[in-house]
Amino acid sequence: MDIANNFINTLNEQDEIAIIGMAGRFPGAKKVDIFWQNLRDGVESISFFTDEELVSAGVNPTLLNDPSYVKASGVLEDIELFDASFFSFSPREAEIIDPQHRLFMECVWEALENSGYNSETYSGQIGIFAGVAASTYLLSNLYTNQDFLESVDKYQIFIGNDKDFLPTQVSYKLNLRGPSINVQTACSTSLVSVHLACQSLMNGESDIALAGGVSVAVPQKTGYQYQQGGILSPDGHCRAFDAQAKGTIGGNGLGVVVLKRLEDAIADGDTIHAVIKGSAVNNDGSLKIGYTAPSVDGQREVILEAIALAGVEPETITYIEAHGTGTELGDPIEIKALTQAFRASTNKKNFCAIGSVKTNVGHLNTAAGVTGLIKTVLALKHKQIPPSLHFQEPNPQIDFANSPFYVNTAISEWKSNGIPKRAGVSSLGIGGTNAHVILEEAPVQTRHGSSLHSRPWQLLLLSAKTSTALETATAQLHTHLQQNPDILLPDVAHTLQVGRCAFDHRRMVVCQDLNDAVKVLTSLDGQRVLTYHRKPSHCPVIFMFSGQGAQYVNMGRELYLVEPTFKKHIDICAEILQPHLGLDLSLIHI
Repeated sequence: MDIANNFINTLNEQDEIAIIGMAGRFPGAKKVDIFWQNLRDGVESISFFTDEELVSAGVNPTLLNDPSYVKASGVLEDIELFDASFFSFSPREAEIIDPQHRLFMECVWEALENSGYNSETYSGQIGIFAGVAASTYLLSNLYTNQDFLESVDKYQIFIGNDKDFLPTQVSYKLNLRGPSINVQTACSTSLVSVHLACQSLMNGESDIALAGGVSVAVPQKTGYQYQQGGILSPDGHCRAFDAQAKGTIGGNGLGVVVLKRLEDAIADGDTIHAVIKGSAVNNDGSLKIGYTAPSVDGQREVILEAIALAGVEPETITYIEAHGTGTELGDPIEIKALTQAFRASTNKKNFCAIGSVKTNVGHLNTAAGVTGLIKTVLALKHKQIPPSLHFQEPNPQIDFANSPFYVNTAISEWKSNGIPKRAGVSSLGIGGTNAHVILEEAPVQTRHGSSLHSRPWQLLLLSAKTSTALETATAQLHTHLQQNPDILLPDVAHTLQVGRCAFDHRRMVVCQDLNDAVKVLTSLDGQRVLTYHRKPSHCPVIFMFSGQGAQYVNMGRELYLVEPTFKKHIDICAEILQPHLGLDLSLIHI
């Protein structure tokens, strides 16, 4: 039995997946770090619209006085903005492309940069698994403009707006040569994408895998009509698990995570945000009251499978990011399924916090699962469980007192008792496709020797496609270093040198340590900040020889001690010359 258990544990360790990068845009948050601030502070990022805003967006004025019309939604800022030339799109092509596709491409780029990898130079296979909501842009913006439709190629419209082409367009523009697969399972799309990306990594099809989803409905500033017994809230608030819960609210958003086999991520010195211990996907089948209804059996089984594949005990899972739509039917079924799954091996009560990001940003449709995943990864990183909003009294159909769970209503320290912090994330799709992922906090990573015993001077390299973008990148680096005083400057220098694409507008910052870097980036000292615009031209290789300079003792000693490449070639030359000179040049002062 011990041999079998050891074998299973070994398999589990080999199947662990590291999350090494993240990016996303959510209601009230253009960046992941702002998203975390909102979650931590208990901010509800739902927008409530004035009548003037709704009329301006094209809403029928007769709806405004309808008591069932709810004037709220979760909106994204600046969805009309897109750096088309950065991705080599013409202005006309950019007009054709659905904002969902545009924003997702930008988000993938940001996620890869966050992970420290350049897709143009990475030698392994990068796969992408993602899904997108139906194109309301096509229906609302393109089909209603006949003059525009007649002036463009119909096939371009098809490629720029159809679901099938979201991942492959990204693969084409970013040179991703691994699997590029469109995933569509309604609300569970993006978490199913994460599961499939993990499978691709474990099967060896991908060396890095991107996973996520996007949902952006336009126009954004519109409300919805509440129907009793439906899935939408009567007042624009999602009250997950609460006695007053009557439904959820829609929202726009997108998210991407970058995944890698854990053993590879550790070996490569990647920043690991969290670890996926196991994941599972299934479908409810037909044994439920209706096609759109959730199923206790289906949800229980997918949770049990994910836990089994993770090789952990339910008692060690202390947070669940629930699907948590706040519906009268869905919440009790979800808690019942979770309870049955946990009760298969423990009778402990109220040890596992539960929450739902939908109380903060609404239901983000195809991006809902990855949004919950990113929230949970951030909670693990910061060792805090953010509050689930609008909970006062439990739904009378949910027996929390005798369950393993309690609703976390305030920011709380995430404590552990000698066991790594673990969490589960659920996402359920209309139509019955369920997904569950088991997460664990990142392992403690030892610093690489090159970071601790590094050269005394560092080069921070920046590049951009335009001069204004270079200034923006410089300012962003300055802010990042200021806000992260514990960051290791050699690691920053390494990532900027090998994990970024090199564009024509370039800048080099010469500095010694983090404080020095901040000072130099503040003053932009011309002796320490060197800027260059590489114009298209043929640049032949030339050799330059310094001639007779002012040599002095030890002039090359620092280079020899701190620059491995310089040392390597001095040692080679010393070895070649030793038989002729009768001495080893590397042993004398150089």
